[in-house]
Amino acid sequence: MLVPDPKVVRQLLTRYATLRIAQAERQTPAVDRELEDVTRRLCVTMGTAGIHDAVARADDLLARARTDRRRSPEADGESGLSLAV
Repeated sequence: MLVPDPKVVRQLLTRYATLRIAQAERQTPAVDRELEDVTRRLCVTMGTAGIHDAVARADDLLARARTDRRRSPEADGESGLSLAV
C-alpha cells in the first residue's frame, strides 16, 4: 500500500482548514469550488470516500510520521552510518 507524503497531506489539511474558515466567514462561489476541489483531493490522497474519514486518516498519518521522525537516528544527531572505514 502506498503511503502519502506527510508534507503533501499537511498542505492539504492546512488548505482545507483555511477554506473552511473562509467559507464560514463569507461564503462565495470561488471558495466553495476550491473547498470542493481540496476536499476531493484529500479524500483521494487518503483513500476515503468522505472528508471526516480523510481528516482522521491524515491526522493518524501525521502523528505516526512525527513518532517515526523522533525515533530515527537522524533525530538523535546520528546519520545511521558506521564509523568504520
